[in-house]
Amino acid sequence: MHAPRSLVIVKLSSIGDVLHGVPAAVAVKRAFPDCRIGWVVEGRAADVLAGHPAVDHLFRVPRGWLTSPSQVLALTRQLRSFAAHVAVDLQGLLKSGVATWLSGARMRIGHARPASREQAWRAYTHPVETTLAHVVERNCDLLAPLGVQATMPEFTMPHWPVSRLRMQQWIHAQRLDATPVLINPGAGWNSKLWPTERFAAVARELKRREGVPSVVVWGGDAERAAAGQIVAESQGAAILAPHTTLQDLGELARLARIFISSDTGPLHLAAAVGTPCVGLFGPVPGSRNGPYGRGHVCVEPAAPLRPAWQDRKTDRLAMLAIDVDSVVAAARGLLLRSQAA
Repeated sequence: MHAPRSLVIVKLSSIGDVLHGVPAAVAVKRAFPDCRIGWVVEGRAADVLAGHPAVDHLFRVPRGWLTSPSQVLALTRQLRSFAAHVAVDLQGLLKSGVATWLSGARMRIGHARPASREQAWRAYTHPVETTLAHVVERNCDLLAPLGVQATMPEFTMPHWPVSRLRMQQWIHAQRLDATPVLINPGAGWNSKLWPTERFAAVARELKRREGVPSVVVWGGDAERAAAGQIVAESQGAAILAPHTTLQDLGELARLARIFISSDTGPLHLAAAVGTPCVGLFGPVPGSRNGPYGRGHVCVEPAAPLRPAWQDRKTDRLAMLAIDVDSVVAAARGLLLRSQAA
């Protein structure tokens, strides 16, 4: 097809899901360098896209925008002014389907059923079926109607200099005796949480066996309490991170040796900026949602302990089946690999 002059990507939330869509934007920009790319995104998830070389314009909308006629009208006006020739819905839900239709683009691409839900497929002129496993590759597969193939998806994330300086100054002030490991205890679902005492045990072992300190990152009051508990039980092996924006966290990850976390936005941010990650994956398989790219390791329970898909948000047994020794071994392997590089 002829190169589109403008294209809108719709991926509203969450942070990890937005990051999983970034390689699709990169692939479009590489295929069509003169194409203006816009992105419709909700809330603070927009912060991980700010300054990205493949995204020319952000359409920031608040959560709950679809229930506000004034917000819908404002988004419609902005999208029509952008005059997209193509819209690509990476989310496949009612609200993303509405935003795709509001774009006014003549070519509207999205996942075919059942990957698209809540009648979102009705907004598409080009539904695409994909059999690929990982969500990054599934998103890139949506570019097939444009004749674009992303054989090696890449993130090419921007740098955020102000955040970089702030994190460098904070690390310097801690007088750490080695470049730290980052530990993130939070997760969007309770079923993805790993016990804090096990994170503390990992920090102790990495300090004892590798001489590497840990920094425990957090977001929100509940995660701060969990992070504080890990620090308290680490016997001096871990310290508490300061409050961070998403851009701060991205730069802090760039300054760390490795990043250890369950399946959540900060893990995928760390992977996107190139930090080797140990991902703890219980209810959802790492082959589908794991940190994308080379140099990462997923630690998972035995297959029989993984819940049925419909129970993935309530099951707690899968995460409990991940033991400390397996996480320590994965982390030590990445640390040794980084020393050899």
